[in-house]
Amino acid sequence: METCSLNGLSSEWNALSEELHLLESEYKNYQNAVNESINYRKKCMQQINHQKYRMSQIEEALKRCKVNSDEDKANVSNLLKAIKERKNYLHETEDTISQSKGRYLRIILGGINTKILTKEDKLKYKEQYERFKIIVTGVILVVSLLDLVFSYRAIDAILHFLMVWYHCTLTIRESILIANGSRIKGWWRTLQFITTVKAGIMIVWPDGLMYDLFRTQFVLYIVYTSLLQFLQFYYQQGCLYRLRALGERYDMDVTLSGFHSWMWKGLSFLIPFLYIGYAFQLYNAVTLYKLSFHEKCVEWQVLVVAIIFFALFLGNTITTSLVIRQKLKARRKDKNE
Repeated sequence: METCSLNGLSSEWNALSEELHLLESEYKNYQNAVNESINYRKKCMQQINHQKYRMSQIEEALKRCKVNSDEDKANVSNLLKAIKERKNYLHETEDTISQSKGRYLRIILGGINTKILTKEDKLKYKEQYERFKIIVTGVILVVSLLDLVFSYRAIDAILHFLMVWYHCTLTIRESILIANGSRIKGWWRTLQFITTVKAGIMIVWPDGLMYDLFRTQFVLYIVYTSLLQFLQFYYQQGCLYRLRALGERYDMDVTLSGFHSWMWKGLSFLIPFLYIGYAFQLYNAVTLYKLSFHEKCVEWQVLVVAIIFFALFLGNTITTSLVIRQKLKARRKDKNE
Protein backbone atom coordinates (compact mmCIF):
# COMPACT_ATOMS: atom_id res chain seq x y z
CA MET A 1 0.00 0.00 0.00
CA GLU A 2 2.81 2.38 0.90
CA THR A 3 4.61 1.70 -2.42
CA CYS A 4 1.41 2.29 -4.36
CA SER A 5 0.77 5.50 -2.42
CA LEU A 6 4.31 6.74 -2.98
CA ASN A 7 4.05 6.03 -6.68
CA GLY A 8 0.85 8.04 -6.83
CA LEU A 9 2.48 10.96 -5.01
CA SER A 10 5.49 10.80 -7.34
CA SER A 11 3.16 10.97 -10.32
CA GLU A 12 1.38 13.97 -8.83
CA TRP A 13 4.73 15.68 -8.22
CA ASN A 14 5.81 15.08 -11.80
CA ALA A 15 2.51 16.47 -13.05
CA LEU A 16 2.94 19.50 -10.81
CA SER A 17 6.48 19.99 -12.17
CA GLU A 18 5.05 20.03 -15.67
CA GLU A 19 2.58 22.71 -14.60
CA LEU A 20 5.52 24.73 -13.26
CA HIS A 21 6.70 25.19 -16.84
CA LEU A 22 3.37 26.85 -17.59
CA LEU A 23 3.86 29.17 -14.60
CA GLU A 24 7.38 30.06 -15.76
CA SER A 25 6.05 30.82 -19.23
CA GLU A 26 3.22 32.99 -17.87
CA TYR A 27 5.64 34.80 -15.53
CA LYS A 28 7.95 35.53 -18.45
CA ASN A 29 4.99 36.94 -20.40
CA TYR A 30 4.09 39.03 -17.35
CA GLN A 31 7.62 40.51 -17.14
CA ASN A 32 7.55 41.32 -20.84
CA ALA A 33 4.13 42.97 -20.45
CA VAL A 34 5.42 45.07 -17.51
CA ASN A 35 8.42 46.28 -19.52
CA GLU A 36 6.16 47.00 -22.47
CA SER A 37 3.71 48.92 -20.24
CA ILE A 38 6.59 51.09 -18.96
CA ASN A 39 7.45 52.04 -22.54
CA TYR A 40 3.79 52.76 -23.33
CA ARG A 41 3.53 54.91 -20.19
CA LYS A 42 6.48 57.04 -21.31
CA LYS A 43 4.91 57.51 -24.74
CA CYS A 44 1.54 58.41 -23.18
CA MET A 45 3.16 61.00 -20.88
CA GLN A 46 4.87 62.59 -23.90
CA GLN A 47 1.53 62.81 -25.72
CA ILE A 48 -0.22 64.21 -22.63
CA ASN A 49 2.43 66.94 -22.27
CA HIS A 50 2.08 67.71 -25.97
CA GLN A 51 -1.72 68.00 -25.61
CA LYS A 52 -1.34 70.32 -22.60
CA TYR A 53 1.13 72.55 -24.43
CA ARG A 54 -1.01 72.84 -27.55
CA MET A 55 -4.18 73.50 -25.52
CA SER A 56 -2.47 76.31 -23.62
CA GLN A 57 -1.51 77.87 -26.96
CA ILE A 58 -5.08 77.59 -28.25
CA GLU A 59 -6.45 79.13 -25.03
CA GLU A 60 -4.06 82.07 -25.32
CA ALA A 61 -5.05 82.55 -28.96
CA LEU A 62 -8.75 82.48 -28.02
CA LYS A 63 -8.19 85.29 -25.51
CA ARG A 64 -6.71 87.44 -28.25
CA CYS A 65 -9.48 86.69 -30.76
CA LYS A 66 -11.90 89.49 -31.54
CA VAL A 67 -15.46 88.22 -31.17
CA ASN A 68 -17.90 90.28 -33.19
CA SER A 69 -20.93 88.12 -33.92
CA ASP A 70 -23.12 85.79 -31.88
CA GLU A 71 -21.88 82.90 -33.99
CA ASP A 72 -18.29 83.71 -33.04
CA LYS A 73 -19.27 83.87 -29.36
CA ALA A 74 -20.93 80.46 -29.63
CA ASN A 75 -17.84 79.00 -31.33
CA VAL A 76 -15.55 80.38 -28.62
CA SER A 77 -17.86 79.06 -25.90
CA ASN A 78 -17.95 75.60 -27.51
CA LEU A 79 -14.16 75.57 -27.86
CA LEU A 80 -13.65 76.54 -24.22
CA LYS A 81 -16.10 73.84 -23.14
CA ALA A 82 -14.27 71.27 -25.27
CA ILE A 83 -10.93 72.38 -23.79
CA LYS A 84 -12.29 71.97 -20.26
CA GLU A 85 -13.53 68.47 -21.05
CA ARG A 86 -10.17 67.59 -22.63
CA LYS A 87 -8.33 68.84 -19.53
CA ASN A 88 -10.49 66.65 -17.30
CA TYR A 89 -9.78 63.65 -19.53
CA LEU A 90 -6.03 64.33 -19.53
CA HIS A 91 -6.07 64.83 -15.74
CA GLU A 92 -7.69 61.42 -15.18
CA THR A 93 -5.40 59.76 -17.73
CA GLU A 94 -2.27 61.28 -16.20
CA ASP A 95 -3.37 60.23 -12.70
CA THR A 96 -3.69 56.66 -13.95
CA ILE A 97 -0.24 56.35 -15.54
CA SER A 98 1.94 58.87 -13.65
CA GLN A 99 4.27 57.51 -10.95
CA SER A 100 4.66 60.80 -9.06
CA LYS A 101 3.75 60.29 -5.39
CA GLY A 102 5.02 63.40 -3.65
CA ARG A 103 7.85 64.20 -1.26
CA TYR A 104 5.96 63.21 1.90
CA LEU A 105 5.33 59.64 0.70
CA ARG A 106 8.93 59.32 -0.48
CA ILE A 107 10.11 60.26 3.03
CA ILE A 108 7.64 57.94 4.80
CA LEU A 109 7.56 54.96 2.43
CA GLY A 110 10.75 55.31 0.43
CA GLY A 111 10.73 54.12 -3.16
CA ILE A 112 7.58 52.00 -2.91
CA ASN A 113 5.24 52.57 -5.84
CA THR A 114 1.88 53.67 -4.41
CA LYS A 115 0.17 53.99 -7.78
CA ILE A 116 -3.07 51.99 -8.02
CA LEU A 117 -3.42 50.81 -11.60
CA THR A 118 -7.12 50.03 -12.09
CA LYS A 119 -10.04 52.37 -11.58
CA GLU A 120 -11.88 49.69 -9.61
CA ASP A 121 -9.01 49.33 -7.11
CA LYS A 122 -8.75 53.13 -6.79
CA LEU A 123 -12.43 53.42 -5.92
CA LYS A 124 -12.10 50.51 -3.49
CA TYR A 125 -9.17 52.23 -1.74
CA LYS A 126 -11.14 55.48 -1.58
CA GLU A 127 -14.07 53.67 0.02
CA GLN A 128 -11.71 52.08 2.57
CA TYR A 129 -10.37 55.56 3.38
CA GLU A 130 -13.90 56.91 3.94
CA ARG A 131 -14.83 53.90 6.05
CA PHE A 132 -11.65 54.24 8.10
CA LYS A 133 -12.39 57.90 8.82
CA ILE A 134 -15.95 57.34 9.96
CA ILE A 135 -15.13 54.27 12.10
CA VAL A 136 -12.17 55.85 13.89
CA THR A 137 -14.08 59.11 14.38
CA GLY A 138 -16.82 57.05 16.05
CA VAL A 139 -14.27 55.38 18.33
CA ILE A 140 -12.75 58.78 19.23
CA LEU A 141 -16.24 60.12 20.04
CA VAL A 142 -16.98 57.16 22.36
CA VAL A 143 -13.61 57.43 24.12
CA SER A 144 -13.96 61.20 24.57
CA LEU A 145 -17.46 60.77 26.06
CA LEU A 146 -16.08 58.13 28.47
CA ASP A 147 -13.29 60.56 29.32
CA LEU A 148 -15.85 63.23 30.23
CA VAL A 149 -17.79 60.84 32.47
CA PHE A 150 -14.95 59.07 34.30
CA SER A 151 -12.09 61.62 34.15
CA TYR A 152 -9.27 59.05 34.26
CA ARG A 153 -5.78 59.90 33.05
CA ALA A 154 -5.59 56.42 31.47
CA ILE A 155 -8.59 57.26 29.23
CA ASP A 156 -6.90 60.60 28.43
CA ALA A 157 -3.81 58.68 27.28
CA ILE A 158 -5.92 56.36 25.09
CA LEU A 159 -7.70 59.37 23.56
CA HIS A 160 -4.43 61.19 22.79
CA PHE A 161 -2.87 58.03 21.35
CA LEU A 162 -5.93 57.55 19.13
CA MET A 163 -5.70 61.15 17.90
CA VAL A 164 -1.99 60.84 17.05
CA TRP A 165 -2.42 57.48 15.28
CA TYR A 166 -5.55 58.67 13.44
CA HIS A 167 -4.05 61.87 12.06
CA CYS A 168 -0.70 60.26 11.17
CA THR A 169 -2.53 57.50 9.31
CA LEU A 170 -4.79 60.03 7.56
CA THR A 171 -1.82 62.02 6.23
CA ILE A 172 -0.36 58.85 4.68
CA ARG A 173 -3.70 57.65 3.26
CA GLU A 174 -4.50 61.10 1.87
CA SER A 175 -1.06 61.26 0.23
CA ILE A 176 -1.74 57.91 -1.47
CA LEU A 177 -5.15 59.20 -2.59
CA ILE A 178 -3.53 62.37 -4.00
CA ALA A 179 -1.01 60.19 -5.89
CA ASN A 180 -3.99 58.39 -7.41
CA GLY A 181 -6.09 61.37 -8.46
CA SER A 182 -7.81 62.83 -5.39
CA ARG A 183 -7.70 66.62 -5.32
CA ILE A 184 -6.90 67.32 -1.65
CA LYS A 185 -4.79 70.45 -1.63
CA GLY A 186 -4.23 73.93 -0.27
CA TRP A 187 -5.07 74.74 3.32
CA TRP A 188 -7.06 71.54 3.86
CA ARG A 189 -3.95 69.49 3.12
CA THR A 190 -1.83 71.63 5.45
CA LEU A 191 -4.54 71.40 8.12
CA GLN A 192 -4.03 67.64 8.45
CA PHE A 193 -0.30 68.06 9.12
CA ILE A 194 -0.86 70.84 11.68
CA THR A 195 -3.49 68.74 13.47
CA THR A 196 -1.05 65.82 13.55
CA VAL A 197 1.60 68.03 15.20
CA LYS A 198 -0.97 69.26 17.74
CA ALA A 199 -1.97 65.70 18.62
CA GLY A 200 1.70 64.79 19.06
CA ILE A 201 2.27 67.70 21.44
CA MET A 202 -0.87 66.90 23.45
CA ILE A 203 0.30 63.33 24.06
CA VAL A 204 3.58 64.53 25.65
CA TRP A 205 1.88 67.21 27.78
CA PRO A 206 2.65 66.08 31.36
CA ASP A 207 -0.07 65.70 33.96
CA GLY A 208 -0.42 68.76 36.20
CA LEU A 209 -2.47 71.81 37.07
CA MET A 210 -2.35 73.37 33.57
CA TYR A 211 -3.48 70.15 31.95
CA ASP A 212 -6.30 69.70 34.46
CA LEU A 213 -7.51 73.27 33.89
CA PHE A 214 -7.71 72.75 30.12
CA ARG A 215 -8.66 69.06 29.99
CA THR A 216 -12.49 69.25 30.10
CA GLN A 217 -12.61 72.07 27.55
CA PHE A 218 -10.35 70.12 25.20
CA VAL A 219 -12.39 66.90 25.47
CA LEU A 220 -15.59 68.87 24.79
CA TYR A 221 -13.89 70.26 21.69
CA ILE A 222 -13.06 66.71 20.53
CA VAL A 223 -16.70 65.67 21.09
CA TYR A 224 -18.00 68.62 19.04
CA THR A 225 -15.53 68.15 16.16
CA SER A 226 -16.28 64.41 16.05
CA LEU A 227 -20.02 65.08 15.79
CA LEU A 228 -19.29 67.69 13.10
CA GLN A 229 -17.21 65.12 11.19
CA PHE A 230 -20.19 62.74 11.21
CA LEU A 231 -22.47 65.52 9.97
CA GLN A 232 -20.08 66.50 7.19
CA PHE A 233 -19.45 62.90 6.14
CA TYR A 234 -23.15 62.05 5.91
CA TYR A 235 -24.13 65.06 3.79
CA GLN A 236 -20.91 65.31 1.72
CA GLN A 237 -21.25 61.69 0.61
CA GLY A 238 -24.69 62.39 -0.86
CA CYS A 239 -23.56 65.65 -2.45
CA LEU A 240 -20.46 64.07 -4.03
CA TYR A 241 -22.51 61.17 -5.39
CA ARG A 242 -24.94 63.59 -7.04
CA LEU A 243 -22.18 65.78 -8.50
CA ARG A 244 -20.23 62.79 -9.82
CA ALA A 245 -23.40 61.55 -11.53
CA LEU A 246 -23.67 64.96 -13.23
CA GLY A 247 -20.00 64.86 -14.24
CA GLU A 248 -19.08 67.88 -12.09
CA ARG A 249 -16.71 66.05 -9.70
CA TYR A 250 -13.98 63.44 -10.12
CA ASP A 251 -14.53 59.83 -9.04
CA MET A 252 -11.60 60.08 -6.60
CA ASP A 253 -12.88 63.16 -4.75
CA VAL A 254 -13.39 62.43 -1.04
CA THR A 255 -15.20 63.97 1.94
CA LEU A 256 -13.13 66.70 3.58
CA SER A 257 -13.07 68.98 6.58
CA GLY A 258 -14.27 72.55 6.15
CA PHE A 259 -16.36 74.10 3.37
CA HIS A 260 -15.50 73.82 -0.32
CA SER A 261 -16.88 75.43 -3.45
CA TRP A 262 -18.66 72.27 -4.63
CA MET A 263 -20.65 72.16 -1.36
CA TRP A 264 -22.51 75.39 -2.08
CA LYS A 265 -25.53 73.63 -3.52
CA GLY A 266 -27.20 71.64 -0.76
CA LEU A 267 -24.58 71.94 2.00
CA SER A 268 -24.56 75.65 2.86
CA PHE A 269 -26.55 74.83 6.02
CA LEU A 270 -23.29 73.39 7.44
CA ILE A 271 -21.64 76.82 7.51
CA PRO A 272 -22.92 77.90 10.99
CA PHE A 273 -21.76 74.59 12.52
CA LEU A 274 -18.33 75.06 10.95
CA TYR A 275 -17.97 78.59 12.28
CA ILE A 276 -18.97 77.38 15.76
CA GLY A 277 -16.11 74.88 15.51
CA TYR A 278 -13.72 77.63 14.43
CA ALA A 279 -14.89 79.81 17.35
CA PHE A 280 -14.17 76.84 19.64
CA GLN A 281 -10.60 76.77 18.27
CA LEU A 282 -10.21 80.48 19.04
CA TYR A 283 -11.63 79.92 22.52
CA ASN A 284 -9.08 77.15 23.10
CA ALA A 285 -6.27 79.41 21.89
CA VAL A 286 -7.32 82.27 24.20
CA THR A 287 -7.73 79.93 27.19
CA LEU A 288 -4.28 78.40 26.69
CA TYR A 289 -2.68 81.79 26.09
CA LYS A 290 -4.04 83.01 29.43
CA LEU A 291 -2.88 79.81 31.14
CA SER A 292 0.63 80.36 29.77
CA PHE A 293 0.89 83.43 32.05
CA HIS A 294 -0.24 81.47 35.11
CA GLU A 295 2.29 81.64 37.93
CA LYS A 296 2.43 77.83 38.14
CA CYS A 297 2.73 77.26 34.38
CA VAL A 298 6.06 75.65 33.50
CA GLU A 299 5.02 73.47 30.53
CA TRP A 300 6.09 74.68 27.08
CA GLN A 301 3.14 72.78 25.55
CA VAL A 302 0.65 75.38 26.82
CA LEU A 303 1.84 78.25 24.64
CA VAL A 304 2.71 76.07 21.62
CA VAL A 305 -0.74 74.44 21.53
CA ALA A 306 -2.31 77.91 21.95
CA ILE A 307 -0.42 79.10 18.85
CA ILE A 308 -1.49 75.99 16.91
CA PHE A 309 -5.16 76.43 17.83
CA PHE A 310 -4.97 80.09 16.76
CA ALA A 311 -3.35 79.06 13.46
CA LEU A 312 -6.16 76.51 12.92
CA PHE A 313 -8.77 79.19 13.67
CA LEU A 314 -7.21 81.68 11.25
CA GLY A 315 -6.63 79.17 8.44
CA ASN A 316 -10.09 77.61 8.66
CA THR A 317 -11.95 80.91 9.01
CA ILE A 318 -10.08 82.73 6.23
CA THR A 319 -10.25 79.81 3.78
CA THR A 320 -13.95 79.12 4.38
CA SER A 321 -14.80 82.83 4.20
CA LEU A 322 -12.93 83.21 0.91
CA VAL A 323 -14.84 80.25 -0.57
CA ILE A 324 -18.18 81.75 0.52
CA ARG A 325 -17.21 85.19 -0.80
CA GLN A 326 -16.17 83.68 -4.14
CA LYS A 327 -19.45 81.78 -4.49
CA LEU A 328 -21.56 84.83 -3.56
CA LYS A 329 -19.63 86.92 -6.07
CA ALA A 330 -20.20 84.29 -8.79
CA ARG A 331 -23.92 84.13 -7.93
CA ARG A 332 -24.29 87.93 -8.22
CA LYS A 333 -22.46 87.86 -11.54
CA ASP A 334 -24.80 85.14 -12.88
CA LYS A 335 -27.87 87.15 -11.80
CA ASN A 336 -26.59 90.30 -13.51
CA GLU A 337 -26.02 88.36 -16.72
